[in-house]
Amino acid sequence: MDQQSWLTERFEENRPRLRGVAYRVLGSLSEAEDAVQEAWLRLNRIDTATVENLGGWLTTVVSRVCLDMLRARKSRREEPIGAQVTEPSVVRGEGADPEGEAVLADSVGVALLVVLDTLTPAERLAFVLHDLFALPFDEIGSIVGRSPAAAKQLASRARRRVRGSPAPSDAGRARQREVVEAFLRAARAGDLEGLLAVLDPDAIIRIDAAARFDGVVRIDAPAADAGKARELRGASTWAKQFIALSRGLRFVQPALINGSVGMILAPGGKLSRVLTFTFTNAKIARLEVIGDPSRLRDLDISVL
Repeated sequence: MDQQSWLTERFEENRPRLRGVAYRVLGSLSEAEDAVQEAWLRLNRIDTATVENLGGWLTTVVSRVCLDMLRARKSRREEPIGAQVTEPSVVRGEGADPEGEAVLADSVGVALLVVLDTLTPAERLAFVLHDLFALPFDEIGSIVGRSPAAAKQLASRARRRVRGSPAPSDAGRARQREVVEAFLRAARAGDLEGLLAVLDPDAIIRIDAAARFDGVVRIDAPAADAGKARELRGASTWAKQFIALSRGLRFVQPALINGSVGMILAPGGKLSRVLTFTFTNAKIARLEVIGDPSRLRDLDISVL
């Protein structure tokens, strides 16, 4: 086997792991592929005889490329929440694989991707490399240009943000999660009886103006009401309409919203809508669908 063939084979062996690192750091499949391709190009420009650990070298290069991409994104203030979209056909971008991105986001966990997006580039990289890929802090420190102790602090801050604050009552949170997951199962299955079983008879749904007319969460209303929030009282009044929207719930996952169990809609890992719940006697008394970008930014979202 000649040198180029050997190098290509070794790189392809590492590609899945490199793409996994890059996707978790960047949250975009197309950008992750670009980062991995850049590593391949750099590999072809060096004397590989000087590389003792090819896998480690590639991880370092991909990580540094991702960090540069994140910093450039932050400096250009790219992809504000208001510009994020709700359908994978729009999220995918030119030349990307929307189905592949959806599957990858699902496997990683869209809630994790949403929370990672709130971290600084260095925090995000330190958390991903250490907590998800077990890279030691001395190596992470060299990548982000910090000491191992500083890299450990970065990962620790990120970890607290990802996990959220301790629950006042773990039992209460567990019960909330059971109710929310039962709600989601019933909505997706078209099970009206099951949906009503977890709703208080007087349950209220409120959908803000930004979330109402996007084709994902929409409750019928007079045309004159366009641009206004919509509120309906009584579970039997709106539950059937909500079930009709179940096609838009593919990318919904439970998450902690301001310390309480709720749901996020994040196709491709990009936050689009948040559903918050108010509970009374282990049933849902109020459901609010939030799409207003300014309100989304103010929410404290963490992973269950």
